[in-house]
Amino acid sequence: MGDLEIRPAAADDVPAIVAMLADDPLGAQRESPDDLAPYLSALERLSGDQNQHLVVAVRDGRVVGTLQLTVIPGLSRKGATRSVIEGVRIHADERGGGLGTRLIEWAIDESRRQGCQLVQLTSDATRTDAHRFYERLGFEASHVGFKRSL
Repeated sequence: MGDLEIRPAAADDVPAIVAMLADDPLGAQRESPDDLAPYLSALERLSGDQNQHLVVAVRDGRVVGTLQLTVIPGLSRKGATRSVIEGVRIHADERGGGLGTRLIEWAIDESRRQGCQLVQLTSDATRTDAHRFYERLGFEASHVGFKRSL
């Protein structure tokens, strides 16, 4: 295993990120790796927002993991700032080797650095392996989530 670098995502990373997003039954239904234009547009929006942190984990020059961290100032919890971890993906070749833990630890450390008092995430109800992973890292299943497509 080579050295690991966690850094902000760049346009050149988008194909690898999208491939990881699409590499499971849920992602295969909702991602379009053959058309990168919407992803590149999204990266541009993310890059212009100081509260958005889309990062990649790179080993030996290859993107092997990604996540998005969003910092949200708020009024609840006495004006607490919270962060949300989204889109955590690890390349199939790297799963089970501790990379996911390193990415989540990076997100927690960055959340603290950004002054957050809480870090949260959601995980699809069908991703039971991911749920066990997040619980091992100290996350608690505390809420029921709802979504509405627009």
